[in-house]
Amino acid sequence: MNSPVKELLERVDLRNRQPAHDFWHDLCTYLAEAPGSTRSHHAWPMGYHHHVQETMNLAVMLYDQLNRERPLPFSLGSALLVLFLHDCEKPFRHATDTELAHFHWVKSRPDKSDKTFQQLLIDHYGFKISPDEHNALLYVEGEGSDYVEGTRLQGPLAAFCHVCDTISARIWYDFPEH
Repeated sequence: MNSPVKELLERVDLRNRQPAHDFWHDLCTYLAEAPGSTRSHHAWPMGYHHHVQETMNLAVMLYDQLNRERPLPFSLGSALLVLFLHDCEKPFRHATDTELAHFHWVKSRPDKSDKTFQQLLIDHYGFKISPDEHNALLYVEGEGSDYVEGTRLQGPLAAFCHVCDTISARIWYDFPEH
C-alpha cells in the first residue's frame, strides 16, 4: 500500500492525467516540504505529500474490496483524482512568499478549505472535472453546514473519498512521522 503519488496518477482517468502530473511536478519542485496541517494531522515537513499518498493508496485498497462486493458507480480514476485535489490549497496556505512567487496564477494565500482557490487551480492546470467529481470535491469532508435532513448531498464518490480522507486524517494522522 505504498505506491508513490506519481505512479498512482497513472491510474487517473486519461483526460486528467497530464494536468495531474503537471500540478504534482510543480508541488514537488516548489512546495515539497509542505506540511499537511499546522497541528491536526500530518503536521510535519512533507506531511501534505504523505497525506495525499496515503489517501490515494487507501482508495486503491478499498475500491477493489468494495467493487468486488458490489459494483461502485464511479471509477477508481475519479476517486484518485478527487483525493489528489481534495486538499490542494494546503501547501499554498503554508507556503512562504518566496515559494508562492513560483505560482504566478496565485493572487493571494488561500483560506482553509478554499473552494474558490481549488477552482482557480483546476482551471489553471486544465483539469476536466465531471459533475460527480465536482460533488466529491465539495463534500469530501462531509456535508457540514449544507446538511438538510432527508436530502442527500454527498454522492457515492464523495462518501468514498471522505472515508479515505478520514482514515488518513483521524486514524493514521501521525504516520509515518511517529
